Amino acid sequence: MISTRPGAPRLADSVASELEKRMLEGSLKSGDRLPAERLLALDLGVSRPSLREAMQKLVSRGLLTTRHGGGTYVTDRLDAHFVDPWQDMLKGNPLLHRDLLEVRQMLESQAASLAADRATDLDISRLDEVYAALENSYERDDLSACIDADVAFHQAVAEATHNVLIGHLTASLMRVIHGHVSNNLMHLHARPQRWSHLRAQHRAIWQAIREHRPQEAALAASEHIEFVRQAIEDKALDEERRSSALRRWGETPAG
Repeated sequence: MISTRPGAPRLADSVASELEKRMLEGSLKSGDRLPAERLLALDLGVSRPSLREAMQKLVSRGLLTTRHGGGTYVTDRLDAHFVDPWQDMLKGNPLLHRDLLEVRQMLESQAASLAADRATDLDISRLDEVYAALENSYERDDLSACIDADVAFHQAVAEATHNVLIGHLTASLMRVIHGHVSNNLMHLHARPQRWSHLRAQHRAIWQAIREHRPQEAALAASEHIEFVRQAIEDKALDEERRSSALRRWGETPAG
């Protein structure tokens, strides 16, 4: 419930701050529709007029947006201005993939370490849940589900750090490279031994975090990204060999 003690900020300001806090921590994510006004006011312990005033403040700041047909949504502005130009540049500059993997290696190894140190029981339950979904996709050999579960797993690790910037940066990076991740996983899926290694790496990260072993978690995450980097290099080499062979035989490489 929002505080109304003497000397406290105006109620609408306090409500706006609480909603902003929920956006930062990820309980309200980019693109989420806010609950019905009646339910949200009840959850926050405030009147509906106070809630409306607070929401209007956030709309004016660009953090919430109203859509035609009803509903108030968390803006994607925090992510979109980062994501859109980088997606375009990645398409035309393959070397940026290497730079991005270096950033992922730094970010995800640190995230795994912090998650192992800071994760609460609720964080561990959430991590168990997304890891179980990932394992299930491996068991069913469902590549599409595995791609989505892989992204969800890494995001759950980031959110377990209790560092709002790591959570938002990871979400943004995953949106930038979603197609790239898909291509990498398709490449690995066609190679059963490497696919098995990838599965074992996720398990190592999960176990180290849930057992609160920061150093092991950081190492497992770093080795995972290094494995992905090597897989990308091997994929590029395979493609170059194929193109070379096609040129040698006077054929035009597809695509």
